[in-house]
Amino acid sequence: MDVSWFLPTHGDSRYLGTSQGARRVDLTYLQQIAVAADTLGYNGVLLPTGRSCEDAWVVASSLIGATRSLRFLVAVRPGITSPGLSARMAATFDRLSNGRLSINVVTGGDSSELEGDGLFVDHDQRYAITDEFLRIWRGILASSHEGGSIDFNGKHLRSKGGRSLFPPLQKPHPPLYFGGSSPAAHELAAAQVDVYLTWGEPPDAVAQKIADIRRRAAAKGRTLRFGIRLHVIVRETNEAAWQAADELISHLDDAAIARAQAVFSKSDSEGQRRMAALHGGRRDSLEIAPNLWAGVGLVRGGAGTALVGDAETVAARIHEYADLGIETFIMSGYPHLEEAYRFAELVFPHLPHRQSQQSVNLSPAAVGELVANTYLPARSQG
Repeated sequence: MDVSWFLPTHGDSRYLGTSQGARRVDLTYLQQIAVAADTLGYNGVLLPTGRSCEDAWVVASSLIGATRSLRFLVAVRPGITSPGLSARMAATFDRLSNGRLSINVVTGGDSSELEGDGLFVDHDQRYAITDEFLRIWRGILASSHEGGSIDFNGKHLRSKGGRSLFPPLQKPHPPLYFGGSSPAAHELAAAQVDVYLTWGEPPDAVAQKIADIRRRAAAKGRTLRFGIRLHVIVRETNEAAWQAADELISHLDDAAIARAQAVFSKSDSEGQRRMAALHGGRRDSLEIAPNLWAGVGLVRGGAGTALVGDAETVAARIHEYADLGIETFIMSGYPHLEEAYRFAELVFPHLPHRQSQQSVNLSPAAVGELVANTYLPARSQG
């Protein structure tokens, strides 16, 4: 099971919708989270993208030297950057990080943000551009291993002699991740990407997505892997976890929720529409499936659901998604530094998941504090 964490380059806090308990997100704090994820045994970290975030490529590059095995899931933005430039950036990052790059293909669902970046096209045109972008991007990197180049003449994008003189370490290119809930998105995923990511919808809805994409991919002679993006609120008891969920939104007023939902309603993203429909902007029915809580989505765009419970309960829900075919789990929680530790310490023992090399190599005396300065601490039974 591939379990990754999240770097909150758009801000971090203890309570949603307020500056109380908020964190200054600077390089030092991001390094703390990245190093924690690396040493705790997370496979990688996802970096968000868009005008509300620090630039994902710059942040990820700044963290290469602070980490050892952590992978970085970094976005490319078709239509905003050229496929040739994006391919060379990916190849460079992959070499400098010793093959630790994964690519998140973000087509975008906020037309006002895209127009601010110079892209004036409708929903389906964005996916058509993304399709052509990926054909060029993949072609340049695949051919770079043999010193080749590509020509491509599409409806939206062209490349003549596109090449990268320095190939990536990963062949033919770093793996492509992608999310989207519309038919156009599903068709693109089936044709082009390696891992399809869904936001945390109830298991029945996720199963329907997976079945549709598998059917489309099979028609093209392809298979792909599946992942899910979820927040998590885990504590030692279910009662404590639900109390923490209530506390997370305890400073939200109805006006703040209404403002956020009004912004989300302007998006033409099908995934955002589905997230908003899970709660309808109301606080009174936020548990939308067993232990799946939609409170985060009251004011946060994108992934808006969290698994809530004690370690055994959260692990059981993760296994339910795994049984549907989900292999990659990209988790997050507030604040991101503390919750990375909670999730790793409480839930990892219940998952078929690799443990970090550091924890494997530690001597018993180094795990936990000595009792009375004399005795080794009792070993946990898990």
